[in-house]
Amino acid sequence: MGAIEQIEGLVSKILSIVMIAVILVAMFDLVVVLSKQLLVSPYGFFNQSLFEIFGLFLNVLIALEILENITAYLRKHVVQVELVIVTSLIAVARKIIILDLKGTEGSKIIGLAVAILALSISYGIIRSTNAKKPH
Repeated sequence: MGAIEQIEGLVSKILSIVMIAVILVAMFDLVVVLSKQLLVSPYGFFNQSLFEIFGLFLNVLIALEILENITAYLRKHVVQVELVIVTSLIAVARKIIILDLKGTEGSKIIGLAVAILALSISYGIIRSTNAKKPH
């Protein structure tokens, strides 16, 4: 059992380091896109869809949440379901923000709505359960 826990800890630490690299790359990508949009004429106006830029911001936020999930696991050795659900909600929100409504089938929009409803209900249940627990 001890060897398994050591391997588990090592894998989690490697995942943390890789996730930090992903966050740095995503931040670099965001800075490059924003710089290009602000420096290309007409100056100060976004030629690229503002929603795509929001999507890049949310990519960084999702990566930070995943890093938080990994570090929480390293600290407590438990998967924090509330963090996973929040990360999932952010990911679905990102998808909705960058969604092209003209080119999207109705069934996909309904699927996203069902996902949001299920995640929201799950989040509410987890929050109310955690609120009742003595700390």
